[in-house]
Formats: sequence, C-alpha cells, structure tokens
Amino acid sequence: MKCPYCGFDESKVIDSRPVEEGDSIRRRRECLKCEKRFTTYEKIESVPIMVIKKDKSRESFNREKLMSGLLKACEKRPVPTDKLENLANEIENIIANTMEREITTSEIGELVMDKLKALDEVAYVRFASVYRQFKDINTFMKELNSLLGDKK
Repeated sequence: MKCPYCGFDESKVIDSRPVEEGDSIRRRRECLKCEKRFTTYEKIESVPIMVIKKDKSRESFNREKLMSGLLKACEKRPVPTDKLENLANEIENIIANTMEREITTSEIGELVMDKLKALDEVAYVRFASVYRQFKDINTFMKELNSLLGDKK
C-alpha cells in the first residue's frame, strides 16, 4: 500500500476491524519510511457470474432459480431441505471456483444432474426428464438404463 504522504510502497498494519456493515475491513496503517498513519478500507470484489441461456441471452446467476429446480425435483421425496441447501452451495462454489465469468445453462444442468444422481435417483430422473426434454419413451428408457448400469 502506497503512503499518501511520501509515496513509499511499504507500510505496516496497526489495527484491523470490520466496518459496521460487515462487508469491508478498515485498516489503520503506518508508513515504514515517514511513520505517518493513514486508514485504508478493503472490500471483497464480487464479479457477477453471467448465465448464457439456450437462446444466447444472458442473465446474472440466480441461486433462487437453482434452489427452485432442486425443490421441484425433490418434491415428495425424503430429501431434507438442508441437504438441498448444501447441494446448492456446492454447485454455486463449483461455478464460482471455475474463475469464468460466464457459464451456460447446460453446464449448470449437468452439474445439478451429477449431484442429484448421488443424492436421490428419483429426483435425478425428474430433473433429467425436464432438463433433457426427452422426446420419446426410448430416450427416457436409455437414461434409466444408464442409471441402472451405473448402479451395477
């Protein structure tokens, strides 16, 4: 951090504390050259992740939409809501950790199906049937056979 008084590049932190809103940190610093004190504020930069839809339009990633899809897939299934929250967190973290600013709906759908397959097979089939838009019974059966093959 550059000293605002002498321009020296090095300083030491004397005190750190969160700002009232909790979204940034106030740091009291002292220049190692001129020994004058100054205050800096650090804030986490959050870059919104854009979702590229099938029609090529873009919108911000919406966790509520993800949870809504998971809840619909797991409706009337013995899957606790906290497990779905954890699943949504996992998916959101995977997306954020890719360091990409854009992701397609198909990539998100594949992540969801991968996680649902391990959590609840019926929920997986429900989600897959909507997500993959099975055209006929044969493609649906192919997916079920694939699921059964994975179990063996």
